[in-house]
Amino acid sequence: MPEYGVAFVTALAVVLVVTPGVMWVAFRTGALDKPDARKVHKQPIPRIGGAGIYLAFMAAMYQALPLVELEPDVKQAMTGLLLGGTLIVAIGLIDDYKNLPAKVKLLGQIISAGIAVAFGVRIDFISDPFGDILYLYDYVTIPGTIFWIVGITNTVNLIDGLDGLAAGVSSIASVTILLVALQQGVPLVAVVTAALAGAALGFLFFNFNPARIFMGDTGSMFLGFMLSGISVIGAVKSAATIALIVPILALGLPILDTTFAIIRRKLAGVPIMKPDKGHLHHRLLSLGFTQRQAVLLMYIISALLGSSAIAMTEVSPLCALLILALVIVAVIYGAKRLGIFHLNNTAHTH
Repeated sequence: MPEYGVAFVTALAVVLVVTPGVMWVAFRTGALDKPDARKVHKQPIPRIGGAGIYLAFMAAMYQALPLVELEPDVKQAMTGLLLGGTLIVAIGLIDDYKNLPAKVKLLGQIISAGIAVAFGVRIDFISDPFGDILYLYDYVTIPGTIFWIVGITNTVNLIDGLDGLAAGVSSIASVTILLVALQQGVPLVAVVTAALAGAALGFLFFNFNPARIFMGDTGSMFLGFMLSGISVIGAVKSAATIALIVPILALGLPILDTTFAIIRRKLAGVPIMKPDKGHLHHRLLSLGFTQRQAVLLMYIISALLGSSAIAMTEVSPLCALLILALVIVAVIYGAKRLGIFHLNNTAHTH
């Protein structure tokens, strides 16, 4: 079995085994998401499922990473990514128990990203589809990489609004980046994304509607952090002409949902950090979709975006730009049709 296969199977098996134990711990320690007027579920649900995802991922790394030959600088970067990911899980656990203030959580995310950057996880250059490379100075590289990691961490966190949504979208994004990594011959990225896909898919067994457990901030922040970090390592190692466009499209749904939320709140003159019910899943629920239907539709959108990312790596630069342009036009048209740019206060979340 190839190393990425080992990573996937290990993560899948471990998360299926440990998640019932995590549920037991959550009930015993009070880590429960209790129902209220804004939420759909009617009884307390355990919300530290991300702990199981983290344990499964780390078990997969223990099994599969030794099978990959790593250069010293890449090994160091991977160590930093795992350390930062461990800290983000600790922050998520505290938040799932105590509901940390947003500013404290953001500071923790920045520190976690800073650890990864200090160990060498950096966006050192930007390339375009025609192969032109622009190398960046440290004063751009360091804050730019931290912004990327923290931004993606929060976009995955914010899309965790319906049963199975964040786990499914993260699985699709992981598989997308995995396939591109295999096509470009970057085994480390393949192993890490295979482990993330296995952990997220296994967790989906317990998390799909009706959910028996939520991943909480512990899981959503960890998945976002690892996907953003390994994308940086992958872009540097492969010197891919598409660079970070692949993970941006692979994670297109949460990125777009967050971007539209910022635009929507700016246009309405409300604070950017103020929650609203205008996210895509809220719009779909208000249109009459059930939770399952809304989530499945968003899986399809994610899969189409992921397929576009894969297609861009297989065609000429001009075709790649055409695909990107078509995706942008389709996204803007769909967002306008759904009224994403207008505040909505009639929907619910889990």
